[in-house]
Amino acid sequence: MGGSTPKQYLPLAGRPLIWHTLKTLTGIAAIEHVHGVLAPDDLIWDTHDWSAFAGRLTVLRCGGATRAESVIQGLHAMRSAVADDDWVLVHDAARCCLTIDHVAKLLDEVGDDPVGGLLAVPVADTLKRAQTDGRVAETVAREGLWQAQTPQMFRYRMLLDALQRMPDVTDEASAIEALGLHPKLVAADVTNLKVTWPIDLQLAGWILANRRK
Repeated sequence: MGGSTPKQYLPLAGRPLIWHTLKTLTGIAAIEHVHGVLAPDDLIWDTHDWSAFAGRLTVLRCGGATRAESVIQGLHAMRSAVADDDWVLVHDAARCCLTIDHVAKLLDEVGDDPVGGLLAVPVADTLKRAQTDGRVAETVAREGLWQAQTPQMFRYRMLLDALQRMPDVTDEASAIEALGLHPKLVAADVTNLKVTWPIDLQLAGWILANRRK
């Protein structure tokens, strides 16, 4: 994103970006509690007002250098609050346009699944694999390809064991797949975007504003 402010704290619709994420997650009755994993040296969190989430949100200052490391350490930190078979949903703070309906669909379709699952969208564009010189090496068939989103939903013990075995994965589903299991894909939509580039922040603002209308 550029700049000195971490993207989760960038202003969006009058609030820090992560506020919108937390508003959705803490507003879902089926989610017993929300744990926010922060870097131990995060000094920005305390400069904002999070009182709207009192009683529903616990901050865990145990984040690591990677997503997987942060999730592993967060799972360890919340150990006393969960049972091995409890469902855990892992969500990117930067997916600030998540809706209650997105999560409700995930819970409904994965709640009885023996493995777990994740929100995702089928790939709609033609895909090109690049050569090292920036030219097209080949066209990749898009049939059967999905773009992974979050939340990703798995049983506590299974997820922790999988991530500890595969600590270099870029999402939780990849660690579960490494166990030989097949997470369920739950169709979401492109509004559950992850803010990665500066223009994404503008898109997120437009989505939030038009939902309110």
